[in-house]
Amino acid sequence: MNSVKTYTLFTDHDVYLFKEGRHYKLYGKFGAHAAEKDGVKGVYFSVWAPNAKKVSVIGNFNNWNHKDHILFPRWDGSGIWEGFIEGLNWGTLYKYAIETARGEILEKSDPYALSWEQNLQAASLVSTTWYEWNDKEWMEGRWKKNSLDAPISVYELHLGSWVRQDDAPDKYLNYRDIAEKLVPYTKEMGFTHVEFMPVMEYPYDPSWGYQITGFYAATSRFGSPQDLMFLIDELHKNEIGVILDWVPSHFPGDANGLHRFDGSYLYEHEDPRKGFHPDWKSYIFNYGRNEVKSFLISNAMFWLERYHADGLRVDAVTSMLHLDYSRNEGEWEHNIEGGNVNLEAKAFLQEFNTAVYKEFGNSIITIAEESSDFPLLTKPVHAGGVGFGMKWMMGWMHDTLDYFKEAPENRKYHHHKITFASVYMYNENYMMPLSHDEVVHGKASLIYKMPGDEWQKFANLRALYVYMFTHPGAKLLFMGDEFAQTGEWNFTRSLDWHLLQYPVHKGTQTLIKDLNHLYRDETAFYENQFNKNGFEWVEADDLENSVYVYLRKGKKRDDILMVILNLTPNVLDYKIGVNSGTHWEVIFNSDEQQYNGSGVDAEILNEKNEEWMRHPKSLTIKLPPLAGIILRQKKDKKYKLHRIKLKNKL
Repeated sequence: MNSVKTYTLFTDHDVYLFKEGRHYKLYGKFGAHAAEKDGVKGVYFSVWAPNAKKVSVIGNFNNWNHKDHILFPRWDGSGIWEGFIEGLNWGTLYKYAIETARGEILEKSDPYALSWEQNLQAASLVSTTWYEWNDKEWMEGRWKKNSLDAPISVYELHLGSWVRQDDAPDKYLNYRDIAEKLVPYTKEMGFTHVEFMPVMEYPYDPSWGYQITGFYAATSRFGSPQDLMFLIDELHKNEIGVILDWVPSHFPGDANGLHRFDGSYLYEHEDPRKGFHPDWKSYIFNYGRNEVKSFLISNAMFWLERYHADGLRVDAVTSMLHLDYSRNEGEWEHNIEGGNVNLEAKAFLQEFNTAVYKEFGNSIITIAEESSDFPLLTKPVHAGGVGFGMKWMMGWMHDTLDYFKEAPENRKYHHHKITFASVYMYNENYMMPLSHDEVVHGKASLIYKMPGDEWQKFANLRALYVYMFTHPGAKLLFMGDEFAQTGEWNFTRSLDWHLLQYPVHKGTQTLIKDLNHLYRDETAFYENQFNKNGFEWVEADDLENSVYVYLRKGKKRDDILMVILNLTPNVLDYKIGVNSGTHWEVIFNSDEQQYNGSGVDAEILNEKNEEWMRHPKSLTIKLPPLAGIILRQKKDKKYKLHRIKLKNKL
């Protein structure tokens, strides 16, 4: 006798939108939901398996027997199976036993489950995302913090290896324990946001979370959904935004997951030229299938709505947009226009961005991890763009690291790797990443990418950070880089926090803290970070000295900062052209002793009324070795009096 009773949460309109690919809140319908029928409490189950012969719910409540609790297929051809089982409650373990068209029985975890077990069985748990939030003030005002006109400095971290217990280094901390340490640290360091590498459930630790099986489940490695919400809540209460890595590009062939979910290629393309990723040995979503689009966009909405995420950084966008990504000729198929763009993936990303920005406005951010020159990624969809809020500036990252790897005496041969970014830096809204990808797989940590002896390595790294924080665009720094972690990132253990006992590492950490606060305090660094009014080269061609000079400008006429990079180990008395009516003061020097620098003062030696570098005046400044210097423009008294007289006349 079947113990499942008829029940539904779906309206006809829900089903219509699902089949059209325009239902963006499916997490309120699919999955396991507490319900009541005829005065009896229980759980309603629903799952999409259009090619199944039979679907039953199995679990610890029926000894995993697939014959007792058979779901009912809907009459409307939607492929949805559903039903009500009385007596079940939070914490019940369950899976779906799916009989395929060939008679095979697949045991699948729920694609919409809110929690999964951490074992080989990977059963789903009947769970809830109820939580009493305390971040109302943040949520109401976060549009200011997530604006393109705001300073955005992101601390990227992997929750499993940021920090662990000293007495139990092999065990993960709970989300709540992480909150106790992460919130005050991030706040003190001055980061405006954190970015979590995927927190969605995944079976394989070495994937770092990028091979997801439970797209709607907060990974139970670190606790419950409510524990993760507590962590986000605490960050918000301390005015720190939360960006989540989101992976709509692919999924693993795990037996419990989406692959061949009902015995057919349901979520993925059947054609391996479109459906199989050769590098990651994973499966690519079928973006042309409406139900799959509804699944994915609903997933984005879920994390933004239920978990109060402030943004989604979309992983592997390049692989999504290019049919020939990592494929040889003959291993991919041209689109209907004869090109290599995955038009279905592009349309999906446009629809995703349109949907989330319509729902949340400019209070959230979407960020594309994209390494090609695909056009208009951050332009509005109505103008032919893809609609992202920002894009990672991968070209800047690679050129910059290639340059800094060079010995100082060779840098004159690579001078324009630094200046080249200015050619395209306003083509998109860029975030400059020094991400986890740059400190793994034999690439070396950032400090060991730098040339020279210990002093030169740390001086070079400090200068690199000054360049990053003063360049137009938002910032992203991977955990450990802020104190010059020496070893490559290892996901199996904590960062090497003990290094902070050494002055060179403590000095680097202090530098990052001061740069973060300077970036946030000086409007010239962020008000025009995504438009051409915010940047001007003063000296871009001094190859022999490897010196770069540029201005950063705010919205006010006299809100100007000057950045000088001396990327040789020589102390220089350097002459720079400046405008009439301006005076300058040094506000930052990466060679100061508090950063464990050599302590050479960046001293303005003189200012003269003589033309230099196409400017009517000049100043000469002592430049410390391998250092970044920041000057603030002081307001000239005559200029201020002239402004006051003009204002009074008006």
